[in-house]
Amino acid sequence: MSSLADKVKYSRVLLKISGEALMGSQSFGHDMGIISQLCKDIADVNRLGVQVCIVVGGGNIFRGASASLSGRERASSDYIGMLATIINALILQNFLEKNLVASRVLSAIPMATVCEPYIRRKAIRHLEKGRAVIFAAGTGNPFFTTDTAAALRAVEMNCDVILKGTQVNGVYSADPKKNEDAVMYDRLSYTDLLTRDLKVMDASAISLARENSIPIIVFFFEGRKK
Repeated sequence: MSSLADKVKYSRVLLKISGEALMGSQSFGHDMGIISQLCKDIADVNRLGVQVCIVVGGGNIFRGASASLSGRERASSDYIGMLATIINALILQNFLEKNLVASRVLSAIPMATVCEPYIRRKAIRHLEKGRAVIFAAGTGNPFFTTDTAAALRAVEMNCDVILKGTQVNGVYSADPKKNEDAVMYDRLSYTDLLTRDLKVMDASAISLARENSIPIIVFFFEGRKK
């Protein structure tokens, strides 16, 4: 009889979770119940032998692009947003290790007292040892989103797929929360995503995935508690 591990479709995955997904129903910060359940789910996947990379956003604490609209300088605002992702990454690491999953936070902005600097070969070695790897601080550059960071790290880590958790149950022609006539798509090409300007991930992230033939699976992250 084959084990569950034999039925695993992807051996190395990148999970992209927005900062907002960590808020639950709150308007700011962290819902620890949701984070706890997310990390339990990641632990279950890790125990199947799947190597897990994670990129988390920082929008539950600070959004650089939004802040720049209020008159603040964009590059500085983006760096503040990167620091927010490090906070989220450290929280995820804490909860993963409570679930007995060894994990490492690798930051694109060196912060040696709290996490490791991002080094590609070191990250791959952590994955090969069965550790979950959490990539923080985006790409380390302003004007790039954590979606782009997710696609970039997926390429660098040779991931089989990008798993994108969203607040809706699929990809729609428009925001289903604002337009009840929005149509949900079952499958789309990279070109469809770009030409129709569907807000799944930003254009640079989709282009990176297309150039490297990495599929993007969008799923509903409901943030349930158990």
